Amino acid sequence: MYNKYISFLTSVNGKVVFSNFVSLSVLQGLNVILPLITMPYLVRVLGAEYFGLLAIATSIIAYFSIITNYGFDITATREISIHRDDKNRIDEIFSSVMLLKFFFLIISFVVLSVLIFSIDKFSDNWGIYYLTFLTLIGQVLFPIWFFLGIEQMKYITYLNLVSKAIFTILIFLLVRQQSDFYIVPILTSLGFLFVGIYAVFFIKNKFNVQFKFQKPETLKYYLYGGWHIFTSNISVTLYTTTTIVLLGFFTNNTIVGYYSIADKLIGGIKQLITPISQTLYPFISRKSNESKEAVLLIIRKVAFISILISFILTLFLYVFAEEILLLIFGSEAQNSVFIFKILSIIPFLVVIDTLFGTLLMLVFKKNKEYSFIIISAGIINLILALFLIPALEAKGAALSVLLVEIYITIRILYYTHNNGLSIFKRY
Repeated sequence: MYNKYISFLTSVNGKVVFSNFVSLSVLQGLNVILPLITMPYLVRVLGAEYFGLLAIATSIIAYFSIITNYGFDITATREISIHRDDKNRIDEIFSSVMLLKFFFLIISFVVLSVLIFSIDKFSDNWGIYYLTFLTLIGQVLFPIWFFLGIEQMKYITYLNLVSKAIFTILIFLLVRQQSDFYIVPILTSLGFLFVGIYAVFFIKNKFNVQFKFQKPETLKYYLYGGWHIFTSNISVTLYTTTTIVLLGFFTNNTIVGYYSIADKLIGGIKQLITPISQTLYPFISRKSNESKEAVLLIIRKVAFISILISFILTLFLYVFAEEILLLIFGSEAQNSVFIFKILSIIPFLVVIDTLFGTLLMLVFKKNKEYSFIIISAGIINLILALFLIPALEAKGAALSVLLVEIYITIRILYYTHNNGLSIFKRY
């Protein structure tokens, strides 16, 4: 078995995959480490109430992030990967996706404005929501799907490293008291905008990608291609982002803050899983055109080590939950310990979902079936949350999310096992 791993890693494809994995691992490491540096500081300076307010604003903007991303992080990555040697097609893909994303950005701004000026809970802190919205502009400008598609992830790492480091330092320099809470979304947004603007110019100069207006028929093609992923992503918000929003409506910013302390730490840990899918997805997408058996073999090799590591990590997080939270956040996190224990099981489930959902179902274009699983999960969570949050508050929110993740894992495993995508069968 070890000889097979070594043989793959020393091959041309293996070296590319490994290089991309290292680059994305460094990037995700930054996404985990830097918040671990700033979050405890912000919790201590701002307190649970204002930390909760910022969490609600971030959650609201996350809805619009789903709209602007649409599904392009998956579909555009796949298109770029397949047509990377066709200059005209690359220009078409890049132009079409960017046009559609900016169209969705305008719609998002209009909808946010309507919400802000029609709901008191939003209008009371309207400035925070608009400042947080600026991060969305940066996300739209930064075409991570392009870099993933051409399998040049090192550029993503370089771009983010400088930006995140600078604006992390600025948080410590400028956020000194509770009244400085508004500075946090300003700095976060500036980081996203800097990277996004630089990335657009970099792609134009480095890869000679030309922006061109596209025919409506072309835009419809890419719009239709991302529909099922989009509906899946919208549904994901029903058991992630919506949970925080509902918690804010049924409780208060302080309780949201307690939940967010645990949720953001688990979210950071989940980001460590992202390099697995982002590195392998474009590579496996190309392999799927050659041989299904080859893809299943790759997933079988990756699954063993990934599931084992994630299980050990989850066990560690659960057992040492209190020590971890108090060490990082101090006594302010005492009310988050039980919530963290519930959520600590999720990284293990997400690894399984990623391997069998993203790297099998989506690679083999089972988008509709995958979307149905996620949509049903979102509806189930919405129902559970409406019962559990009023009764158990933050603990109910965490329990609802965990139950839905278990449901998703079971459904994905059942589908792949019974529809020719099992890594445990010989075909």
